[in-house]
Amino acid sequence: MSEKKSRKIIIVGGGIGGLAAALGMAETGRKSLVLERAPEFSEVGAGIQLAPNGTAVLERLGVMDEISKLAVFPKRLVLMDAITGKELTALNLEETFKNQYGHPYIVMHRADLHKVLYEACLEKGNITLLTNSEVEKVEDLTDRAKVTLVNGDIYESDAVIGADGIHSNTRKLVSDDQPVCSQYVAYRGTIPMEEVTETAGTNPDDVLMWIGPNLHLVQYPVRRGELYNQVVVFKSFKYKPGADDWKANDWGTPEEMDERFANTCPFVKHSVSFISRQFRWAMWDRDPIQNWTKGRVTLLGDAAHPMLQYMAQGGIQALEDVAHLTSMIHKYGDDYTTAFLEYQKERIPRASKVQTYARNWGEIIHAEDPISIMLRNDIFSKRGEYDFTYVDWLYSKRYESLVSL
Repeated sequence: MSEKKSRKIIIVGGGIGGLAAALGMAETGRKSLVLERAPEFSEVGAGIQLAPNGTAVLERLGVMDEISKLAVFPKRLVLMDAITGKELTALNLEETFKNQYGHPYIVMHRADLHKVLYEACLEKGNITLLTNSEVEKVEDLTDRAKVTLVNGDIYESDAVIGADGIHSNTRKLVSDDQPVCSQYVAYRGTIPMEEVTETAGTNPDDVLMWIGPNLHLVQYPVRRGELYNQVVVFKSFKYKPGADDWKANDWGTPEEMDERFANTCPFVKHSVSFISRQFRWAMWDRDPIQNWTKGRVTLLGDAAHPMLQYMAQGGIQALEDVAHLTSMIHKYGDDYTTAFLEYQKERIPRASKVQTYARNWGEIIHAEDPISIMLRNDIFSKRGEYDFTYVDWLYSKRYESLVSL
């Protein structure tokens, strides 16, 4: 077994949340070690939406200028009926929206966001990034924390932040709960914009969400508008309760996707024909828990509050975690136990609410009962695109306190 190695802060996981956490710790003047299980720091997936409560944190971390070079600033979020092809409602994201919330709404490739955060970490002299470092066990030792890797290496530190995703080994320290399968599966991919002019429609700068019974399609441009991102989501009726198959090999197949989208409008069916069928993601979350912390160990991002993607808040909530955790360490210094408890005191109610709303929103957009669909669409038809009633709680400037000292 390797001899013990010491670090000020250890961050388990080198995804978006983990790298952002390292930048947050650097802001406080602390050294950190980021342990990534993969052979390289990279990001899986295609597009990501970043609302004002996320871009505010990226501004605080000092990376927004670089991100702006790669992002797209959409004009509207639009809900479309996947069956009739009609627009149901929209949210205008231009000047009024920006003035209301202080920061923009952007869309970009996940790999681009991850790369910006990674390069920002490399520029810091107090962040060490280590690959091929799969964590087997995390322990709170009262006066310090301990991380044991699968290869036998041991690291001790002042504190540990678990940002190791929905499969988090760090989470096992505070909860023995299991992930919850939604029965939905997603296919994701990007296409060169010049190849999909017809697919992108007449408003390629909009974020489009086509909704229908047990399915939806999301479309928007990424990478300065050079690529068009598409996410096809549907409920699989071939899923067997209790199955623990993250790759969804036996359910949610391309053949089932064609069956689910057979009754959609021609535009949606045409768009779905472009999607890559090689890879698919089963969609899981977890129930909210009431504690993320044990002594000098705490959780962040999907390790703490994995949520369904329907509100596009998963990565953003990780960024909110980073901002508030950083502020608490500024406030309480090396009293990590207090800092972590105060961090979760603010964050658990907020993140749990978003987790729950994501599930509820999924039920609303995927409604199959005709009466539910009629009532939903009637409510949508009565709001204007400058009506921020339904998003104000999420994007509110109240969360400016999380992104500034």
